[in-house]
Amino acid sequence: MINNKLVKVCGMTEGENIRAVEALGVDLIGFIFYPGSPRFVREVPSYLPAKAGRVGVFVDATREEILRRHDTYRFDYIQLHGSESPEFCAQLRERDGLRVIKAFGIAEESVRNTVAGYEGACDLFLFDTRTPGHGGSGKRFDWSIMDDYEEKTRFLLSGGLGLDTVETLHDFIYPFLAGFDLNSRFETAPGIKDPDLLEVFLENLQR
Repeated sequence: MINNKLVKVCGMTEGENIRAVEALGVDLIGFIFYPGSPRFVREVPSYLPAKAGRVGVFVDATREEILRRHDTYRFDYIQLHGSESPEFCAQLRERDGLRVIKAFGIAEESVRNTVAGYEGACDLFLFDTRTPGHGGSGKRFDWSIMDDYEEKTRFLLSGGLGLDTVETLHDFIYPFLAGFDLNSRFETAPGIKDPDLLEVFLENLQR
């Protein structure tokens, strides 16, 4: 953690790249199982994180598909990035014993209205920029929309985070902010992250 905030790097696909990013001390590494994503994990990487937590990212997948992937990857969190219901989230937590991150695409509407019904059904929320591709756009949403967020569920901030946003993140102070989700702004190719660029970001975030 950096300044008591989690750092998650999402959309990783290649074993040695995963190993290099994990060595930077990030908290969570995400694997995307949505076939429409350019970061879709087609085969099990040669290395899976041993110190960083593993996050499986799904878009409107069935419970059976999620559990099948979990049998292989042993996820620390399941991230749901589609239109999954509060009941579906709660079932994964209560029946299957999984920790759930529910992602929401944010545009211009109230965040409170967006998350209505999900309070208590998830372990974390994730707020990302709304796009047809369900994340990884490199675009940032208007963070002032977060001003009406009063729920108790802690959240990860995502969407367009990069070196040019570090100073702004120092001023992004919300009581239920759990951490930051990094993806496309740190890539050399879809699914491949630049460890050097990530290291600079993490060093600047720590200041």
